[in-house]
Amino acid sequence: MNLHAFPEVAPFGHLPTPDDVDVVGIDLPVGRLTAYRVVPSGPAKGTVLIVPGYTGSKEDWRTFLPVLRDAGWTAVAISRRGQADSAAPDDRAAYSLEQEAADVVRVAALLDDGAPVHLIGHSLGGVIVRAAAIASPSSFRDVTMFCSGPHGWANRKAAERAIVSESCSNRALFDATNPLWAGRPDEELPDDVRMVRERFDHTSVLSVLAGAGILEDPSDTTGALRDTGLPTLVAHGVWDGAWPIPWQHDMAERLGADYAVIPESYHGPQVENPLGTVAVFDQFLSAH
Repeated sequence: MNLHAFPEVAPFGHLPTPDDVDVVGIDLPVGRLTAYRVVPSGPAKGTVLIVPGYTGSKEDWRTFLPVLRDAGWTAVAISRRGQADSAAPDDRAAYSLEQEAADVVRVAALLDDGAPVHLIGHSLGGVIVRAAAIASPSSFRDVTMFCSGPHGWANRKAAERAIVSESCSNRALFDATNPLWAGRPDEELPDDVRMVRERFDHTSVLSVLAGAGILEDPSDTTGALRDTGLPTLVAHGVWDGAWPIPWQHDMAERLGADYAVIPESYHGPQVENPLGTVAVFDQFLSAH
């Protein structure tokens, strides 16, 4: 396995970076995306590319990547265009599903000397990795739809879009969805909440608005993903409420996918039940 010589970059936010997690920059036509990278001390089982969701970033995977590394995997988790400290175009059209998927294909080509990699997408990231796999199936070994669904639905994010559009601010969306912490100084916030607010402040408003639009799109490309022939996994937390669980189960059946429900977790099993999550991932990825 050949590791691309990505430049090191400064960490984002105030939380410490775990030991042996590299913070790197990945230069693409859109600009520099930031990423976490982990490499096992011994031979790697393979390379995994992780794509975060709607208002997320690589930081959603900060504590999980060492767990994945200890299971034997080289892994890279990116912050998508517009998220946190990644490049943020000032054109709404730059945040289309097609553009986001193209970034994923370009990153994959850099990770293992052009060899196909394992692909995991969380929530909106699942919609994006599905589009990437359909566009370039030869870039990937398999696809994991993680807490993600077959399609969006109209007005799903209408209230959030209105808040962001009217205020031109992601801070207003943070305050509306976190009333307990709204307006408080940094020193009064729990560490994870403070990080989330920092990320809202630095993430592009256009990224949030475009992501909301993708999550409201009812187009179902499950059949096109099945037609790629790529092995797929659909996995979610037992209490995941972001997509109706029957939709996720039905998607798995239509894909002919492996299907796993991760206990004691909601929409972020990698944080809420990391050992249960890594067991599911390791079993599936190791088979391909």
